[in-house]
Amino acid sequence: MMNFFEKASTFVSKYMAAFVIIVAAIALFVPASFKWAAPQITYLLGIVMFGMGMTLRLEDFRLVFQRPKDVFIGALAQFTIMPGLAWILAKAFALPPELAVGVILVGTCPGGTSSNVMTYLAKGDVPLSVSMTMTTTILAPVVTPLLTWWLAGAWIEISLQAMMLSIFEVVVVPIVLGIVIKAFFDKFVQKCVKLLPIVGGVVSVSLHKIMESGLLIMVVVMCHNVFGYLLGYLIAKATHMNFAKSKAIAIEVGMQNSGLASSLAMMHFGAAAAIPGAIFSVWHNISGSLAANYLANKMEKEKQAAKEPAQA
Repeated sequence: MMNFFEKASTFVSKYMAAFVIIVAAIALFVPASFKWAAPQITYLLGIVMFGMGMTLRLEDFRLVFQRPKDVFIGALAQFTIMPGLAWILAKAFALPPELAVGVILVGTCPGGTSSNVMTYLAKGDVPLSVSMTMTTTILAPVVTPLLTWWLAGAWIEISLQAMMLSIFEVVVVPIVLGIVIKAFFDKFVQKCVKLLPIVGGVVSVSLHKIMESGLLIMVVVMCHNVFGYLLGYLIAKATHMNFAKSKAIAIEVGMQNSGLASSLAMMHFGAAAAIPGAIFSVWHNISGSLAANYLANKMEKEKQAAKEPAQA
């Protein structure tokens, strides 16, 4: 039985982008199929964060102190590049208030757990990726509300205290519980929770807005994500990081915890503000897979090119 679940988990992870697209498509064309998930988004995200806590190891915390410079640069890039890009794009495309806030929320959220998988597939520095995700997630209860208030305050009224409490409840508490459970039931822990119901739930209740402004917000989300990869990579190179570290920084910066963005939007700003997070959830799994494949192949080509002169 355990072998079956391991194979199923591998299969789902391998084709995650396809599954996300299918779920989003079903929610778009048959909204009723996922409307049940919308009111449960906070709980679903809490389960995802609980699963993240159960995958963390003591070594992940040690690495933050063993490689403080790398983690600091990565976390700083995460909380400057993506929020800054979000604000610029919201202004440049003259987004309506609810969508502007949604885009900024995506930018101010921490890195997503999908980035760790994509970094592994890209043959990047996985420990650095995990440490960045963990660090930005721990900082999120303070940094995300402050950045959102600062950047999105011109569009809509924001309660700092309410946002901080929400992130603490759906992120910090579940992660801590996950870590505690792992400590006592390590052999039982399996990584099996995904963001699919969150994507479906947001899409199903936001159908009208998506049809109305889908192309515009899709362009904004794609630009946000792709420029995040590019600028993350350039920052890593500018600070003299090697190729493996640069790949980790690029992917970590470009891939956000869009589930958290959607959850916060639904709780504080309404379904329309959750649209950018929902679309980002779909798109960054596609772009992340493509980026990981490209970067892994690039490394192989460089290794091959280095061998050829030596053989000659």
